[in-house]
Amino acid sequence: MSAGGNDWLGLKDRVCVVTGAGGGIGRETAAQLAAAGAMVVVVDRNRESCVETGQEIRSQGREVLSLACDVADPDSVAAAAQETLATFGQCDVLVNNAGILRPGNMEALSVADWNVMLQVNLTGCFLCSQAFGRDMLVRGAGAIVHVSSIAASQPQPFSGAYSPTKAAVTMLSRQIAFEWGPKGVRSNVVSPGLVRTPMSESFYAAPGVAERREAVVPLRRIATPSDMANVVVFLVSDRASYVTGQEIVVDGGFSQTLMSHVPRPGYD
Repeated sequence: MSAGGNDWLGLKDRVCVVTGAGGGIGRETAAQLAAAGAMVVVVDRNRESCVETGQEIRSQGREVLSLACDVADPDSVAAAAQETLATFGQCDVLVNNAGILRPGNMEALSVADWNVMLQVNLTGCFLCSQAFGRDMLVRGAGAIVHVSSIAASQPQPFSGAYSPTKAAVTMLSRQIAFEWGPKGVRSNVVSPGLVRTPMSESFYAAPGVAERREAVVPLRRIATPSDMANVVVFLVSDRASYVTGQEIVVDGGFSQTLMSHVPRPGYD
């Protein structure tokens, strides 16, 4: 469709599944997809949050299916995929957004905490890509976006297995792009920087934290979930039809500030 058409993104009536859609980046992404004309499947393990997101989308006059699902559980994911196909008949887009953080130092991190983060952050992306991607492969068309983090390439202290799991998600996306590209399925990564979400909001309760964080970001502000959703929606749209196997870092330039930490007498 031409750029001047009513469906510039090419998402009208596309069936879009968003995991971790109960809040934050996932909820905003689901809302933006619905606003672009998509039929949205809201997936979250918190049933109440899932329903709230569904009600918000339904208020836009769009079709929505809310599914309580644990992305780390193969049976739960399979059931969600089956219900999606039974309701809408296909799956065009998958946004793998669900993720958790279990803080801790590496020397004290329990195997249980290590494993649960692997199961949700990495295995969850794998299971959902398989379950929802099968229909894409059969039809020869589809788009997947995995929400990773700048912590995938920059180790984040006191975060347990978070950085390793996000690094693995980035490679998982590349693997899918390589294997499924010939079959018409694209796979990309969005890596957020500092974003105010329900997961991070507790940090901003401390006095001065927001100001200190803003000061180290070149754009001098902390991102909102909408900043991330904007990029996710672009990547799953027809406007990104030749983009696959890529990672887009959305951090206001923060990851480019490494050299600012190096003392340079006479230039500082």
